Amino acid sequence: MVGGRSLGRRFGWLWAAYGVSAFGTRLAFDAFPLIALVVLHAGPTQVAALAAVGSAVGAVVAVPLGPWVEFRRKRPVMIAMDLVRCAALLSVPAAYFLGLLGFAQLLVVSVVVAAADITFTAAAGACLKSLVGKGDLLVANGRLEATAWTATMAGPPLGGAAAGAFGPVATVVADAVSYLLSALGIRAIGGREPRPVRTGASSRLRAGDLLDGWRYILADPVLRPLFLNTVLVNGLIMATSPLLAVLMLGPLGFAPWQYGLAFALPCAGGLVGSRLSRRLVARFGRHRVLRTAGTLRACWPLGLVLLHPGATGLVLVVAVEFALITCVGVFNPVFATHRLDRTPADRVTRTLSAWSVTGKASVAALTALWGLLAGLVGPRAAIALAGLLLLATPLLLPRRDHAPRPGAEPARSRP
Repeated sequence: MVGGRSLGRRFGWLWAAYGVSAFGTRLAFDAFPLIALVVLHAGPTQVAALAAVGSAVGAVVAVPLGPWVEFRRKRPVMIAMDLVRCAALLSVPAAYFLGLLGFAQLLVVSVVVAAADITFTAAAGACLKSLVGKGDLLVANGRLEATAWTATMAGPPLGGAAAGAFGPVATVVADAVSYLLSALGIRAIGGREPRPVRTGASSRLRAGDLLDGWRYILADPVLRPLFLNTVLVNGLIMATSPLLAVLMLGPLGFAPWQYGLAFALPCAGGLVGSRLSRRLVARFGRHRVLRTAGTLRACWPLGLVLLHPGATGLVLVVAVEFALITCVGVFNPVFATHRLDRTPADRVTRTLSAWSVTGKASVAALTALWGLLAGLVGPRAAIALAGLLLLATPLLLPRRDHAPRPGAEPARSRP
């Protein structure tokens, strides 16, 4: 089968490293809020700050790291970021067992992990582009997307069970170990990675380099609308997630296991979508698939306004989320491949870093804004407004099928 062909040993190690760290992250998905609530007896404001402030400040910290990483070997940077995340997370159980754990430490660790996440992701995009040939880039992105949804489907339920049996600190240890295993997997890729050569008179980081990723994105007729579309769509979807939890676990009376089931089962749609993406592109072309899947993924969240108690309400959530995640599963690998194709090798890290920084900051800002909005008009009305705004986001998708930007063709496979 064409979609099942081997992409080589080196991609295999990258894929394995990605898979183990993704599973560890999803296993410990709610660990910090649980530790804050159960161990430190924090209030709702502190828990919200832990989620929003940690991510936002981490994004700011990561801004200068993108240009800095661009002209360094990517795999050593990825290994370093894995080890930084491992060490930061291990400081939490160490402080807990010594009786020294405090809320400030959780906040600092969340900032460090968020900044390392952004830097790792940017370097990983450049690494993937150098390891995989032009014809296999969509296949590779599809496999990574399927792995992410598999981890999302299996990780939180297993993490919840582990937290219930051993405490939330145990899942933090598991997450830290997953980053250590990821570093070993990246190290096992082997082969010689040439040092990127900086063009220009100075090899030092200049102030203008910090904004270069955004400048490149906003100057490109394809990347600019994709950037605005993905940032807005992801931000609006994530902003309504806490409101759904409040609505389902509060007035509608769903049990916690029902809430977990409602968002675990639909992740199977991500597997379906990621496997379909390459076949759809082969049949209809990348641009048409990008526009169609990008449009459809914006249509489903408004259906959550009809959420009601009982079994039919639970089925409604599962159906809406399954349809949404299936469209996302198709869109994401095609989008990731198209973004790499449009970006020259010497700009990939800065571009992906700027993209990720904006995405994380936007999610934090929109989540806080929608929380305030829900306090004024209620969670259902806030969810409805997000759904209506999402219906307008397809207008931001590229309208024409542009040729790849000169100098941005993917690197050929290396022996």
